[in-house]
This record gives sequence, structure tokens and C-alpha cells, in this order.
Amino acid sequence: MRFLVSNDDGIQAEGIIQLASSLSKVGEVIVVAPDMERSASSHAITIHLPLRVREVRLPGLDIKAYSVNGTPADCVKIGIDVLLKDKPDFVFTGINRGANLGTDVLYSGTVSAAIEGCIMGVRAVALSLLYGDTMDYTYAGQVAQSLAQALMQQELHSNFLLNVNIPNAAENDIKGVKVTHLGTRRYTKNYEMRKDPRGGTYFWLAGELADEKTDLGSDIEVTSNNYISITPLHFDLTSYSMIDELKRLELKL
Repeated sequence: MRFLVSNDDGIQAEGIIQLASSLSKVGEVIVVAPDMERSASSHAITIHLPLRVREVRLPGLDIKAYSVNGTPADCVKIGIDVLLKDKPDFVFTGINRGANLGTDVLYSGTVSAAIEGCIMGVRAVALSLLYGDTMDYTYAGQVAQSLAQALMQQELHSNFLLNVNIPNAAENDIKGVKVTHLGTRRYTKNYEMRKDPRGGTYFWLAGELADEKTDLGSDIEVTSNNYISITPLHFDLTSYSMIDELKRLELKL
């Protein structure tokens, strides 16, 4: 079993090292990740600059690892197209430093890297550990390993895609696993206005969580109650419920 591992926190992030280490216990692991943090890069790909790939060593791991001066989606795309001799069985991304819950998945480079794998015909899983006073990825790595072992036993279609969020809690405090749907997150006060030393105005992205839809069974709701959330995703953004409605409008443009 071969795993392509990527993230958006950068190739030296603690979470990706833990993920690679955990998955190496059940199969071959190749890491292709950004050379620096690329959080919130969504599904951007690089088209105006050349991509440069450098082989690196990850601390404590004897696996192939490459850093790329591009986005998470770039990493998965070039990993499958160029760096791997054969297509991987799975793309696993993360373990992200912080949650990827609800509509925040649209901004997430970690989730988008998994989506890119899925677009390229490889089953994919994105994993995130919720923020806490400390960020210990050990248990999240165990979750990744157990999930990989379970999925390896299943016949899964090529556009299989999961988003997994793990509460930042002691293992004994985790209540279990629930299959969920995406909740909704909205932010206010998104930008803080500042002055540079020459008196010019600039804006720094900040944002405060203003509205969090915690409806029953959402990823937001279950993780707040110390359950691991597993949300199946797909990249087809078509609103099928609106197709007939639009046809009835008989738009003449």
C-alpha cells in the first residue's frame, strides 16, 4: 500500500512528520509538501512561476520526502504526475494544526490537497487536530493509522474523499467517532487596519468567529462534544436542487 502525504503547514511541520511516521507502519510513504507554510491557500495552483522540487530528510524518518515551492495542490499534482513512479493508493494530508470544520474547508490547503488527489483519481483523506493549549499529534497519528488500515480493507471508488477532525483532548476523553455533515462558520471584523512607518494604510487579516452553525450532526457540533468527526466530501459543486428551478425560470439572456 502506497501513501502520498502532503499538508499546508509546511514540510517541517510536526503534524506531517507524525502522519508520515504513523502511515509508514502500514505501507510505503512518500511525502511531497510545501517548503513553507501555505495555510488558507485553498485550491490555488502555480501557473506563473516555475516549481522547484528539493529532496529533503525528515527527522527520525527513513522515507522519501520532497519540498516544493508551491501550494498544497501543486504538491499533490506534481507528486502524482512526476515524483511517484506509480499512482499512490491513497493521498493523506495533514495532520493540520487546527480544525478544518464547516465552510472553512473551502479555504483549507490541507483539504484542497486531498481534493486534488481525488480529482486525479486517488482516494484521499484530510486530517486535522483542533487547536489547544498544547498540540500533541500522537493520538491523531494513531487515528490516521487505524483509519488507513480500515480503508485498505474496503473496495472504494476513486473519488472517495474524507475530512477528519480530531478533538484536542486526551485519548481517554474522546467519546468515539461520528459521520457528519459540514456546519457553517461565518466571521466578522475580518480585517484590521494599520499604519506603516511612512503613514500608509494597510490591512491585516484577522477575523472573529461571529456565527457558527452547530446543528445536530454537524462536524462543528460533534467535535465540540469530543467526538472525532468524519465528513465525506465531493468536489462537484453543482446545486442539483436548483437545476429544475432554473429551467422553469425560462431565462432569456
